[in-house]
Amino acid sequence: MPELPEVEALTDFLTEHLVGARVARVLPVAVSVLKTYDPPVTALEGARVTEVRRHGKFLDLVADSGLHLVMHLARAGWLQWRDRLPDGPPKPGKGPLALRVALETGEGFDLTEAGTQKRLAVYVVRDPAQVPGIARLGPDPLAADFDEARFAALLAGERRQLKGALRDQSLIAGVGNAYSDEILHAAKMSPFKLAASLTPEETHHLYDALRGTLTEAVERSRGVAAGRLKSEKKSGLRVHGRTGEPCPVCGDTIREVSFSDSSLQYCPTCQTGGKPLADRRLSRLLK
Repeated sequence: MPELPEVEALTDFLTEHLVGARVARVLPVAVSVLKTYDPPVTALEGARVTEVRRHGKFLDLVADSGLHLVMHLARAGWLQWRDRLPDGPPKPGKGPLALRVALETGEGFDLTEAGTQKRLAVYVVRDPAQVPGIARLGPDPLAADFDEARFAALLAGERRQLKGALRDQSLIAGVGNAYSDEILHAAKMSPFKLAASLTPEETHHLYDALRGTLTEAVERSRGVAAGRLKSEKKSGLRVHGRTGEPCPVCGDTIREVSFSDSSLQYCPTCQTGGKPLADRRLSRLLK
């Protein structure tokens, strides 16, 4: 799933390629992709893109007509830029294409989604806050006003485990499964540690790991073409998706805990005092 760093890079990429361009057509291909119907997507035709914004993991294309084309790529969605779109409208079918945005220049982009779980979402709204997912977003962890005191206040009284708290978009916007693993590894903390149990020193270390991990990932992705961002993300991950490989810090074997629809990765030596974590369904450390 694209997370804050990749969506930030896509925002930069689209700012360079879209701002000032006029929309010719917005063509939904998959029935499931469009989540709003008033205003219709045709209301964007002829409008000029004035700005591209990021709200957590959401992309927001701002038009001079006052409308916003908001996109959430979900788990298996992606944006593919095309210097020249194919002639003729796309044909609905069983392929990954979900929506096409064509510019008057002949350029444009496709939104695609792999797999059978269709969660990619597109909204046409007058205000981004009309999108439920944006309305409930917590603060952006890279915002200038997101200081350590604000982070500590968010965690105070938070009885969930750190892994779940970091992924909660209403608590902190933009962090998903991959970067929560990376942040906790950098902070040397167990994903099962309760957020409310952190000492002031531990909160400081976690805040530094949060800001440092995301800032580094954003800088690594900056300037990378949209089509290469997935591989760039994977190459920069130290523990997530690397089960069975040696930890780049201590050399211990990276382990995994599986959930019903996802998994987490961690280093026992760096994060859990050398103890492997039990299956998440047991919710405890192996003795």
